[in-house]
Amino acid sequence: MTNAEIFNPLILTSVTPIIGVIILFLIPSVNEVWCQVLALWVVCLTFIFSLLLWIQFESNSSFFQFYQVFLWFPSLNFYYSIGVDGISLFFIILTTFLSIICILVSWSSVKTFLKDYLICFLILEFILIQVFCVLDLLLFYIFFESVLIPMFLIIGVWGSRERKIRAAYQFFLYTLIGSLFMLLALISIYFTTGSTDIQILWQYHFSEFKQILLWLAFFASFAVKIPMIPFHIWLPEAHAEAPTAGSVILAGILLKLGGYGFLRFSLPMFPSASIYFMPLVFTLSLVAIIYASLTTLRQIDLKKIIAYSSISHMGFVTIGIFSLNIQGIEGSILLMLSHGLVSSALFLCVGLLYDRYKTRIIKYYSGLVQVMPIFGIFFLFFSFANIGFPGTGSFIGELLVLIGAFQINTALTFFATIGVILGAAYSIWLFNRVNFGVLKLQYFDCFQDISRREFWILCPLVLIVLWMGIYPVVFLNEIHFSVINLIQQLV
Repeated sequence: MTNAEIFNPLILTSVTPIIGVIILFLIPSVNEVWCQVLALWVVCLTFIFSLLLWIQFESNSSFFQFYQVFLWFPSLNFYYSIGVDGISLFFIILTTFLSIICILVSWSSVKTFLKDYLICFLILEFILIQVFCVLDLLLFYIFFESVLIPMFLIIGVWGSRERKIRAAYQFFLYTLIGSLFMLLALISIYFTTGSTDIQILWQYHFSEFKQILLWLAFFASFAVKIPMIPFHIWLPEAHAEAPTAGSVILAGILLKLGGYGFLRFSLPMFPSASIYFMPLVFTLSLVAIIYASLTTLRQIDLKKIIAYSSISHMGFVTIGIFSLNIQGIEGSILLMLSHGLVSSALFLCVGLLYDRYKTRIIKYYSGLVQVMPIFGIFFLFFSFANIGFPGTGSFIGELLVLIGAFQINTALTFFATIGVILGAAYSIWLFNRVNFGVLKLQYFDCFQDISRREFWILCPLVLIVLWMGIYPVVFLNEIHFSVINLIQQLV
């Protein structure tokens, strides 16, 4: 490696978590504080390196930047190539940022196998960064599936309730089975083109019939990850049983892998099939928006309420992606980023309540604003951000998605807007039931507002959500040329 390669910020961002894992293996398990401090330093350093990507990123280019190619299996034409464009840049930064949140929120709540828990999260961070930067379809599939292993362990070992093993297996099997179709499509693509380099595959013209078959195979994998209805059954269970940090990374990053896959592979590689299946995607998206919103209104578990609301928001994302215009796609990317922050914050708020009172059943909570006023302010802000209130990133994302959808079909936009109304209903009703009303002293004998550590975890999330809502041009400038390049490939 040359010095330029070693100090490439993408290389540094990629290898830092793995170096942290190796050092953690060498530290005795009894030194739990050392393990925590080391893990925190590693994720903070990784985040700093990811910010260097943004600082050095050239926003007026649609090409992959920080590009590196390494020999892997040259005889089979397999190469480990990595690079970043405007579409993947902020997903990497979001991953590294939420990894810090996950380590901090677990600081005092994880009591067993702490070292193994930290190793799982550092491995998961490494895999997710690779998913967003590898430019080889085979490697993407390997990392895309490798996410299941640490997440399976996080839910199954450190989950909060008795059904955690069932939820872990459900998550693992649903997403694995869906991705097997993608593996078959990958093998077919390799034998057809002789390459798995996505920059070569983007230039290859598959027949329309083959595009349809391949698109369906990729759709089976990505639709489960988003998840789209009817492939959503695993998500509420996984969220309900996962520890707080597991829910944060699941809602913040893992739900975005499907949308990223559509943008990176389905649209540019199979443009004719993407246009052909637009009505199917729009129909499933509308069902997700309305059905998930109505289901959210009936939930009694706080985590399941947020989980079902995530399914509804992902319906807006898929509408934006398959509107196949600049406004829709940029809006979907911005909405994914904003949702990654807002849903993570809501899961943090629920986790704070569970750590104190050991229940997530909503009937036990009422009038908390009387004894937890600071918590109430944070919960109010993120509830309104979840609605897509003006001034938050979700508003800009949903607005651009609806503008993009309006250019395709006005009826589609009308029915999607119903989801916005239902979103306001379940978010405001949730906040009202938890924070207002009579304080139920018969269930809890003591109350504690958020701690200093929890305050400083939630504060950056508030500031970034406001930044995205008040001055989104900073983010859209980086995304714009990559989205234009994607649209040109569809023509």
